[in-house]
Amino acid sequence: MGYVPHTEQDRAEMLATIGADSIETLFQDIPSEFQLDRPLNIPHSLDEYGLYRYLGSLAALNEDSGKLTCFLGAGSYDHYIPASVGTALSRGEFLTSYTPYQPELSQGYLQTIYEFQSMICAIYGMDVANASMYDAATALAEAAFLAHAATDRKKVVASKGIHPHYRQVVRTMCWAGGLDYVEVGPDEAPSLDGAACFLFQYPDFFGIIRDARAWTKAAHDAGALAISCSDPIAMGALKPPGEYGVDIVVGEGQPLGSPMGFGGPCLGLFTVKEKFVRRIPGRVVGITKDMDGKRGFVMTLRTREQDIRREKATSNICTNQALIALAATVYMTAVGKTGLRQVSEGCIRNAHYLADRLTHIPGLRLKYPDEKFAFEFVLELPKPAAAIRDVLMQKGILAGLPLDEHYSGMDNCLLVCATEVRTKEEMDRYAEALREVSA
Repeated sequence: MGYVPHTEQDRAEMLATIGADSIETLFQDIPSEFQLDRPLNIPHSLDEYGLYRYLGSLAALNEDSGKLTCFLGAGSYDHYIPASVGTALSRGEFLTSYTPYQPELSQGYLQTIYEFQSMICAIYGMDVANASMYDAATALAEAAFLAHAATDRKKVVASKGIHPHYRQVVRTMCWAGGLDYVEVGPDEAPSLDGAACFLFQYPDFFGIIRDARAWTKAAHDAGALAISCSDPIAMGALKPPGEYGVDIVVGEGQPLGSPMGFGGPCLGLFTVKEKFVRRIPGRVVGITKDMDGKRGFVMTLRTREQDIRREKATSNICTNQALIALAATVYMTAVGKTGLRQVSEGCIRNAHYLADRLTHIPGLRLKYPDEKFAFEFVLELPKPAAAIRDVLMQKGILAGLPLDEHYSGMDNCLLVCATEVRTKEEMDRYAEALREVSA
């Protein structure tokens, strides 16, 4: 009650108005064992200076991430972020009213979303993008539900080459929505009879560049939608999924100007072919003219459970990652088309250099030596990957992701990533450290 700006007289008048003799009466229906009318086992309050000292002591327990060289990817990536991103995010032009329902007060907010949508469409080779989703996992699940609504089929088929966390979310959403969820091996030809869609990742979770054209054709031959989850940075060097005829392309936008941030916040990208625009989840911002003929931006579509469509809504996603989408917009503007290609090629070049160095170490080899890969690759080790990862952590190296937790039979497999920011010296140091611990 210490933070409630009401006097005792205010509270007495409110209680009298509603017919309660005390505040405790308002909570009398709560079982006594759940009521907070007993001393709580929490520390005493601190003043501002004491609180800063306490938080500083907690922060001192953390590892200094600046001393760790990152070769960990698996969905969150260490890319260079231009200084212009942070500068633009803090400018007043972008700090207009959050809610976009009053466009006259939100032009800066709406314009950045419109530009974000346009650039994401260009990256993926698609027709329409929404204002963003929470992350790639929710975007992929929403794509599956869009396919169900568009085809009136209940079977969702997903490749195990998709990020394990994304598949967990899709599986849970399908269970909750009464859809049948089926998984196939990462290089397995899917059986799509009666399927609403086929979900695949391009490049996949292991970094392998799969045949998106063949999978798209297989889905269309079965009357299903082809849905790709694609890294936007990789599109700087690879042909975008839209050129293969993919119906829906989603992805994780964290690589576009956001730090790894210990796993968040993230940014879900969502694009479709134009024929699905009325089924797209979330928000879509459009461009128009005002009564004076000047260019303006407005909310064009929003499919929300909270809005008038209610049970007819195709999604209950009710917002978007506006700040992270703004960071992505500034990043894409800063690097441009040529810069995006340079970043992508830098990642590929470093990943292949590192893979070559590591596979010259006795006992180490690529899990998929005959496959083309982009930024990541699976390394087979002579010892359990988790043990080697822990030793290298003590040497200041984030070595990668052990895969045994997510895939059976991969106890000695490590998913390694090298982005454009890794230097030759850092990669050589990693190779030498791994040579020592794997001997």
